[in-house]
Amino acid sequence: MHIRTRTLTTGRYALGCALAALALTLGAPRSATSAAAASPPNITGQWARYPGFARTPPDPKLVPPPAGKLLLKTEYAGPYEKRRAAERESDLRGEPIAAPGTDCLPYGMPEMMSAIYPLEILQTPGQVTIIAEAMSQVRRIFLDKPQGKIGEIAPGYYGHSVGRWEGDTLIVDTIGVKPSVLGHSEMPHSDQMRITERFHLVSPDILHDEITVEDPVVLEKPWTFTFGYRRLPSYEMLEYVCENNHEYVDDKGVTHVRLQDH
Repeated sequence: MHIRTRTLTTGRYALGCALAALALTLGAPRSATSAAAASPPNITGQWARYPGFARTPPDPKLVPPPAGKLLLKTEYAGPYEKRRAAERESDLRGEPIAAPGTDCLPYGMPEMMSAIYPLEILQTPGQVTIIAEAMSQVRRIFLDKPQGKIGEIAPGYYGHSVGRWEGDTLIVDTIGVKPSVLGHSEMPHSDQMRITERFHLVSPDILHDEITVEDPVVLEKPWTFTFGYRRLPSYEMLEYVCENNHEYVDDKGVTHVRLQDH
């Protein structure tokens, strides 16, 4: 009888422990990692380049890291350096060589992310949309969808972007940018270019976009640089239509400013 009583008591104790553990599990708050995975940070809003033209000095802890070195393969490095030298000389003469925006062409990817004018980011279910005020450029990042294969994506200015949240970081993969669209710092590229972005809030109102460009045809090694943005809580995006600006390109490819009649 003593043995049976002890067995029943032990069984009741084990059952009680199991029920208590279940209650703690169901009632326990989710870990920070689980919460982040379920609720990605809110990056919706208007953003300006950081550091940019803010009146207050930038916080050194929030400034993006310096860009890596751009290493082009020999057959691309020569023409690239020649063009950059010509641009420097023309700037000194006050006759800058035409940029894509002057010809009313979109900057495309990844240069539209340089935020010459502010950007607007919209988070919606299944998609993150980025709108650049400069020429109203729009790119769509499709979330949690497979990427296509290089060569099967119709080439365009912004390519085809898919993304996913990993904790508090939005990772975006872009392919399909046509070779006529010059990259950051006018980097040339082939149809094999792949762009990987990592969007991450380094503070509630400072966002970094770390960009790595890979191109086995043009680059000796991947090139990484980071754009920083600061949130503009009360900014309203404006219409930017290229035809309304005051720049024009002459028959020699030189940019001029058109003066209005008074």
